[in-house]
Amino acid sequence: MRSLIIGFAIGIGLLQMQGHLPGLEWYAAGLVLAALLGFTAWKFWQPFLRVPLLVTCGAWLGFLWAASFAHYFLEQELPAAWEGRDVTVIGTVADLPDHTAQGLRFRFDVEQVVMQGAVIPPVPPRILLGWYSNRRMQAPVEDGEQAAPAREILPSVEPGARWKLTVRLKRPHGNANPDGFDYEVWLLQDDVRATGYVVGAPAPANAPASATNRRIDEFVWTPSHAVEYLRGWLRDRILTALSGEPYAPVIAALVMGDQRGISQSDWTIFNRTGIGHLVAISGLHITMLAALCGGLASWLWRRSFFTGAQLPLRMPAQKVAIAVGMLTALFYVLLAGFGVPAQRTLYMLIVVGIAFWRGRLVRVSVVLCLALGLVLLLDPWSLLWPGFWLSFGAVGLLMYGTVGRMQPRYAMEAASRKQWWEKLWQALKEGARAQYIITLGLVPLTMLLFGQYSLVSPLANAVAIPLVGLLITPLALLGSLMPAFLAQYALQVPHALLVWLADFLQWLNAMPFAVWQTPLPSWWMFLLALGGTMLVLAPRGWPARWLGLFGWLPLILNAPTAPTDGSMRVTAFDVGQGMALLVETPTHRLLYDTGPYYSSQSDGASRVILPYLRARGIDHLDRVVISHNDNDHSGGAQSLFHGMRVDSVYSSLAESSPILRGAPAHTRCEAGQSWNWDGIGFTMLHPTPEIYASDKWKPNARSCVLKVQIGRQSILLAGDVEAMQEKQLLNSAAAEQLPSTVLLAPHHGSGTSSTEPFLRAVHPELAIFQVGYRNRFNHPKPEVYERYQRLGIRRLRTDAAGAIVMSLGDQLAVETYRQEHPRYWYGR
Repeated sequence: MRSLIIGFAIGIGLLQMQGHLPGLEWYAAGLVLAALLGFTAWKFWQPFLRVPLLVTCGAWLGFLWAASFAHYFLEQELPAAWEGRDVTVIGTVADLPDHTAQGLRFRFDVEQVVMQGAVIPPVPPRILLGWYSNRRMQAPVEDGEQAAPAREILPSVEPGARWKLTVRLKRPHGNANPDGFDYEVWLLQDDVRATGYVVGAPAPANAPASATNRRIDEFVWTPSHAVEYLRGWLRDRILTALSGEPYAPVIAALVMGDQRGISQSDWTIFNRTGIGHLVAISGLHITMLAALCGGLASWLWRRSFFTGAQLPLRMPAQKVAIAVGMLTALFYVLLAGFGVPAQRTLYMLIVVGIAFWRGRLVRVSVVLCLALGLVLLLDPWSLLWPGFWLSFGAVGLLMYGTVGRMQPRYAMEAASRKQWWEKLWQALKEGARAQYIITLGLVPLTMLLFGQYSLVSPLANAVAIPLVGLLITPLALLGSLMPAFLAQYALQVPHALLVWLADFLQWLNAMPFAVWQTPLPSWWMFLLALGGTMLVLAPRGWPARWLGLFGWLPLILNAPTAPTDGSMRVTAFDVGQGMALLVETPTHRLLYDTGPYYSSQSDGASRVILPYLRARGIDHLDRVVISHNDNDHSGGAQSLFHGMRVDSVYSSLAESSPILRGAPAHTRCEAGQSWNWDGIGFTMLHPTPEIYASDKWKPNARSCVLKVQIGRQSILLAGDVEAMQEKQLLNSAAAEQLPSTVLLAPHHGSGTSSTEPFLRAVHPELAIFQVGYRNRFNHPKPEVYERYQRLGIRRLRTDAAGAIVMSLGDQLAVETYRQEHPRYWYGR
């Protein structure tokens, strides 16, 4: 069985790396082959033949199972013809709404679609909606989506309520960047096949039945709605009781698994100190609570709840404890939102509980494999997320480092006669041993997933695990269930403990050696380090375990890559409707623009640029150029300055701009500025000093226009200059420097830029359009986009191609992320 489940996981993993789904002929051939392999494995009992046959059989079954899931959910796609059209739907709020400064976001289960004429719009059964207030905002905020029209004051939206809404939808689409978050597969995993926002104002209370944007029913009973309603009730109680307290969202996350209220700065501290896994309903919390409730039930059952009914004669107390523990775990996992670590813990507890109930012993490896199989059977996409690998990896490491190394029976009997302080010391040693195994064993996997490892995490976890698991979480759970007048006092205790823990973590994070960061390792580096780790953690009798440390050498010595001499690399990020390009020479790096601002917790730098730089092991930028003050160009600047060391900044921003308060060594962009890095010339062509002296020009007119030249190859970064500035460039001394190999389309291809004389003067081979999918500005304008084609200019746009990487030197080489990294859910 274990071999079959491992093969099943391998097959699912192979499917998730495919650019296209298999056709029907694959299913017929695959099922026949799997049946033959299974029959052959049944006939051959020799392990050296049976194990590979079962693994191969499981791989085929896993591949076909995951493909079936994908076919089913992708068939529910919103047709392209219905994008951007207003549709009226009736359905229920499927989850706990996410409250932001801009409004609400929630999943909506569609029950009925109102006919439009003689046509019923083909709306998917589940959609993700935003409902935005009348404040100025960027909406929808996910993955660079752009601002929707202003909204009225929002009504209360509760889980399980039935609404009639008019919505404007589009197909699932997200930014596609190396080492970035895959928003499209995240939507697919949750069965969301369209996103959009509510159109129009909320209906008044006395609105007729035909009105839209009105609530029809307060609550529609289903088990999932009941769970979500309970989660919302708990969240509201906690946030009300701890109103104004800085870590109230963390308490809510520990009680009911909602992490959305935790600020980005807090997450930075938690992740850099290695305790991010505790700021949720983790497997540790579930096991602890299940054991606590099971033990309490056993104690009460043995005493027949003080009734004298002799209940242990009807059912053993051990079975009662198992049943109560499993039910407690199920309830708590539902509160957690059924995440992968919580699922893994629940399934393992159920398997162990059933085995003990039936009086059978089960190998730990069987328990882990059964949990693995159940998780993937219900959710084949779960292995795409780091939590899956860290959760199962941690348990697997504990098995490898502890199972079979228990004390002999006579030692256990002697231990039972020890004093309480001796037992406590023994428990502390075993806990330290487990922490050592986890800390050392997860280093290769953590570096593969994140490119960094918290060196202070052993100390942080030594304090945080008992504090969070034994005090903060139980007290928070107890306080949240108390009457409101008591909850506001009871919850102050776990919050005070959390404040003390946060101060301790901030002190650890401030240490200069808090985090070890390297580029993401290649597969051979990871496997070599993993093998070395397994050797170090091998039983004591294993010879030369210390040699395993040499397996870490490639991981430790891994250094960031850079262009070779005589070449440069330019990466145009997919940041939605905005600009951000990284220019790399052999020894220097420059960032041109910082992407847009999405929300108070997210922008182009925090979501796209910084994760990419960290994955490459880049810890500083030589220069940042912010072309002008528009949000889609400067929106990520402050996050960038906070998260990355920057030597100098060039911009056309006013000296009073808040962005420049955190900018190091600021210089105003002016035509004529130039510098040379590694034989590569950088020349500023615009703006002229006269533009700064006049108040009549918009920020676009002051855009910093930068040309980067290497030999006969060059790229022109034109910012948001418009027709007037293009004409000025053509009539200035900079005109002779305009010809370039690559042109960053001015103003994203707007109708007020990319004039034909300017394009003829630049005469590029390639034009890059950094635009958002179905952006509200309709960039690039169709007539402008066609103008580039008519002039024989190759065009690439980030909303269709994803991030674009260009290598310039002897010749131009171009790679697009969606083409080089194809996945079957892209463009669906």
